[in-house]
Amino acid sequence: MTLRREAFLDRVKERGEYGTVEEAERAARVVLALLGAHLVGEVRARLAARLPEEFALILLNPLQSAEPLSPERFVRATAAWIEGATEQTATWDVSAALSTVADAAGKDLLEETLLQLPAGYDLLFGRPQPT
Repeated sequence: MTLRREAFLDRVKERGEYGTVEEAERAARVVLALLGAHLVGEVRARLAARLPEEFALILLNPLQSAEPLSPERFVRATAAWIEGATEQTATWDVSAALSTVADAAGKDLLEETLLQLPAGYDLLFGRPQPT
């Protein structure tokens, strides 16, 4: 089931404790653009299908990445793309956006998504996996 734009942004806003929907949207756009660079094929397409259309398009047309970023570098890259962000605030941004994506994905698709990502992304999605 695809989330509606308003519901998606409301969840990001609540989780990120943002003052405005615009702040939540900015975080979601950057995080999804970076995430899309790490996913390929059917998994990226299926995940995009669960997101509101404008966010699906961001995931499907990602920023370019020469190599997969570790979770730490993903957070640093997020901080670099959000004006005034620090690594600490970017961690919050990533968590708010990716935990909302995890809810939209559901358990099975999230597991498939995590298989395409470097170790440690489960924590960014707010879904620690057993070791």
